[in-house]
Amino acid sequence: FLAFVLALGVVVRAVVDNGLADALGHVLPGGTGLLALLGTAAVAAVLANLINNLPAVLVLLPLTAPAGPGAVLAVLLGVNIGPNLTYAGSLATLLWRRIVHQHDHGVDLKEFTRLGLLAVPAALVPAVVALWGALRIV
Repeated sequence: FLAFVLALGVVVRAVVDNGLADALGHVLPGGTGLLALLGTAAVAAVLANLINNLPAVLVLLPLTAPAGPGAVLAVLLGVNIGPNLTYAGSLATLLWRRIVHQHDHGVDLKEFTRLGLLAVPAALVPAVVALWGALRIV
């Protein structure tokens, strides 16, 4: 596993150095207001579904760290809740799907995606609102 993570880090670094960081820098909102945190979490969720949540963390944390802990926590919410939209969103989902198939159970892609489309926003938005509220109190 450690070798996998190290190799993933090398690949992510190469992609970031060749334009991904610049592209994401234009998409990520700045600041710690509610809309900025929601936008940051949404970008993290989408990126996790496109490239998996582990590389998404490696890409986004250096970009959001200058904005402070609120933005970093929004990224962490996005990359942990967001991957439930697709099979490829997280290693845990890929492993789960493999185990389910080994036990002769089918997993319908349409049903998985439909449930993800319902569950991810329903979980991500309140989590980010709670984060924003906690940042205001602390």
